[in-house]
Amino acid sequence: MLDTSPDTLVYFENDIVPLSQARVPVLTHAFHYGTGVFEGIRGYWSAERDEMFLVRCEEHYHRWIANCRILGIDPGKTPRELVDLTSEIIRLNHFRTDVYVRPLCYMSTPKIGVKPDGKSNFLIAAMPFGVYLPSDNGIHACVSSWRRLEDNAIPSRAKICGAYVNSVLATMEAQANGFDEAIFLNESGHVAEGSACNLFLVRNGALVTPAASENILEGLTRASVIELAHQELHLDVIERPVDRTELYIADEVFLTGTAVEIAPVTRVDHRLVGKGTVGPVARRMREVYAAAVHGRNERYAKWLKPVYQHVLATLRH
Repeated sequence: MLDTSPDTLVYFENDIVPLSQARVPVLTHAFHYGTGVFEGIRGYWSAERDEMFLVRCEEHYHRWIANCRILGIDPGKTPRELVDLTSEIIRLNHFRTDVYVRPLCYMSTPKIGVKPDGKSNFLIAAMPFGVYLPSDNGIHACVSSWRRLEDNAIPSRAKICGAYVNSVLATMEAQANGFDEAIFLNESGHVAEGSACNLFLVRNGALVTPAASENILEGLTRASVIELAHQELHLDVIERPVDRTELYIADEVFLTGTAVEIAPVTRVDHRLVGKGTVGPVARRMREVYAAAVHGRNERYAKWLKPVYQHVLATLRH
């Protein structure tokens, strides 16, 4: 899944350094209090095109900067500058495989006490990355006993480091009980999302997903799936509250996210979803999504940032 080397080059504290040199003091505010905001960005290697495609990279950075404002921190660069910096890191590492990019902006002062002082740093790391959640044959999920965080406690729409203890607890419970993934309910009892991914279900020929008001991450893969559902599968997409029992009677359920990609769920709480196999909508969605992010469908070229293309063009001239 993940392959890192201490010699991998990362951006850290305004410099590009080997991963082995990217260290923070043990009293760093974010280490103690979870005061950081991260992102996750996929890059897909296309051997046919000899190119790396970063997926919706600038949009990820727009979201990251916006969510950093919730904690009052600022990376101090524009989304375009961050995209260029990310591309440079990938080129310097000579990656020719799928990668995962992790930006993280954090309160950086070494201190005891929750009061912030306005100081922050950020890092960007890119690393080879394969399949996060094996799901070719579907996964088994459970409804977690842990509830999703509320927006007026720690907002789920922001990838705030400390908030992900919520996800860790749900995942620990799911795995201890023999499941692959957890599904959160929010405090109103409606379905929110997976531990670190959005959720869709198929009912009566339509695609249904919890609305942004249900304490979910406003996922960019979720947005991609909605667009693909309209354009490629010609499905209606309904954003609304989803009851727990709808998971048991749905024709299909699948999870979406930068890391999980499109992960069909074939059992929920030991109940079969549909026929207990990967359904036609999820199967087709996996196909069209893979084509889009690997640059095989020109309609979605707008999502992709080529990493090596302009460098090659410069060399040719």
